[in-house]
Amino acid sequence: MTTPDQRLVMGEDGLAFAGHKLSRASLDACVKCTICETACPVSAVTPLFTGPKFVGPQAERFRNGESVDHSLDYCSSCGTCTLVCPQGVQIAELNSQARAVMKADHMPLRDRLIGKTVLMGTVMTPVAPIARAALKNKPIRKVMEAVIGVHADAPMPPAQSQTFEGWFRKRATPAGPFPRGTVVFFHGCAGGYFEVETSKKSVEVLEHLGYQVLVPKQGCCGLAQQSNGLFDGATKDVLKLCDDLRSAGKDLTIISSSGSCTGMLKHEAHEIMGVDDERLRDVGTRIRDIMEFLLELHDAGELPTDFSPIEMTVPYHAPCQLKSQGIGKPAIEVLRLIPGLTVVDSNATCCGIAGTYGLKKEKYEIAQAVGKPLFDMVKATNPELALCDTETCRWQIEQSSGVKTEHPIYLIHQAYGLS
Repeated sequence: MTTPDQRLVMGEDGLAFAGHKLSRASLDACVKCTICETACPVSAVTPLFTGPKFVGPQAERFRNGESVDHSLDYCSSCGTCTLVCPQGVQIAELNSQARAVMKADHMPLRDRLIGKTVLMGTVMTPVAPIARAALKNKPIRKVMEAVIGVHADAPMPPAQSQTFEGWFRKRATPAGPFPRGTVVFFHGCAGGYFEVETSKKSVEVLEHLGYQVLVPKQGCCGLAQQSNGLFDGATKDVLKLCDDLRSAGKDLTIISSSGSCTGMLKHEAHEIMGVDDERLRDVGTRIRDIMEFLLELHDAGELPTDFSPIEMTVPYHAPCQLKSQGIGKPAIEVLRLIPGLTVVDSNATCCGIAGTYGLKKEKYEIAQAVGKPLFDMVKATNPELALCDTETCRWQIEQSSGVKTEHPIYLIHQAYGLS
């Protein structure tokens, strides 16, 4: 039987939990300046969370494995505190690690279930119309809230009748030539089962640019498990995914339109869970968010800009997991190349959903309060369309604002005349 202290190092089933050592090394750089406190979107709207500094660097000095402040569970793991820290303290990472230990002996069934994204997609796809109707049915949602703990008004993944892999396998494969060479496409669970159109449009844009696109069979990155403190299962999934992606070629650029899953491979798996593996380092180095990739092409003078005009003003929100990658806001820079298109940055800290945080019945109202300035901005800017890079954030914005929310690749696809 392992103790919480041992789990900090080994994990419940023996997997290394070295992330704690990485983050703790930054602890003594904290100068108690409270910048993280003033930037935190959660503590600003609820007294249930005492703030990132108090449950992070400050509490870490006093705890020995188990958290001394259970308000820690109300941290959304948006990562804002780490981003704004002038000293480079890994506050969000410390908080995520401490919460994983705190919940290890009493992990809620709900938190285990909502991490099963592949299972969810596999079950829902064959009965997509029924699943969509059921998830919009208020009495059914009230039962779900009472039994499982997912709020009745929280956004749900939109089930599709065809998976992305099914579409890719059955379509007429372009004959080439492919003057730009070959890339690997990583669709993520949501892009494979729920955001199929986003994945399709991403592939079509890449092919339009002259790339051959390979899509190896691929599993889950483990992000939903990681965000709920299930580090062992998440570690197994992310390493299996690395094997999947590497099977297509170990010298190819990997492109993804799933900003959150890309963030898992670039940041969370190593910085939060401490996964130190050559496979992850390789994939994390080669993977690019699709808008990041397009901007790199443009900066190199290799992106065709023969875009058709789109006369529109559109709000854009950069999600937290994109910010954690340290790549800026490439979507804004690429979209502004389209004639007639005005892109308005939301400048919002967070939409509130934070992966699965805003789905939970005890955190739903907090998530709505966090996201309200964004929802108001979106409605005021364009009541018909908004743009955002990650799936759960799009679902949150659309559900809470009533404004259709798409990935930025939609407008790139349209401007290239592919729609």
